[in-house]
Amino acid sequence: MHYSSMLPEVIKLADEAGTRVLHIYQSDFKVSYKEDESPITAADVASHETIVKGLRNISRDIPILSEEGAQSPWEERKHWRRFWLVDPIDGTKEFTQRTGEFTVNIALIEDGEPVMGVVTAPALKEAFWGIKGEGAHKRDRTGRIHRIYVAEPPSTKRVVASKNHMNDETRNFIRALGPHKTIQAGSSLKFCRIAEGHADLYPRLGPTSEWDTAAAHAVLVAAGGDVRKLDGEPLQYGKEDVLNPHFIAAGNWYF
Repeated sequence: MHYSSMLPEVIKLADEAGTRVLHIYQSDFKVSYKEDESPITAADVASHETIVKGLRNISRDIPILSEEGAQSPWEERKHWRRFWLVDPIDGTKEFTQRTGEFTVNIALIEDGEPVMGVVTAPALKEAFWGIKGEGAHKRDRTGRIHRIYVAEPPSTKRVVASKNHMNDETRNFIRALGPHKTIQAGSSLKFCRIAEGHADLYPRLGPTSEWDTAAAHAVLVAAGGDVRKLDGEPLQYGKEDVLNPHFIAAGNWYF
């Protein structure tokens, strides 16, 4: 499959979803809560609807798994060699707190690996995308597009951490690294800050789901980084349980 031929359409689709999200973000929106007590807004639903409709037009034969969609049973999903993995809005807390650090995420998974990913941050006017083996790019708030790479091994590690999900296990891990600088970021932007060389390491020792990480994982890999479980094995997608194990995202120098 020629991922590069689909990429412009996927970027356009993520931008369209981001436009709908921003319209709601700038309004007096209401926050509801799902069964797991995670927040959801009309923006999550609007983004989901836009992306799913668009992906079906791009590739009718590739199934879609979205956080806000009806979940296909494992008996069906276990046969998916290739599928789209979507988080219509990652960082709904950042959205509701109006920090701007929320993202729209679209990934293509093949044989358990994220091979293409698009991440947009509509409120920040930033976008990131990458294809495994073909490099990663950023579009900044001026509209300029440039190639991005992870940083060289640092003398003092810049550790990016969650604003809303820091726990004692993560604090202890970071403390054990020795001299470091902590950078806070929301949503999947933590991966993207590493991909563009503005941070070095992201330990996630708390719960995430596959759709939270896949698109930015693809961007980071394309920029020269990786995401691995604590045992050093690659973080995989398309499992029966969509929850991720604990992981570390970093430049390849770390592993």
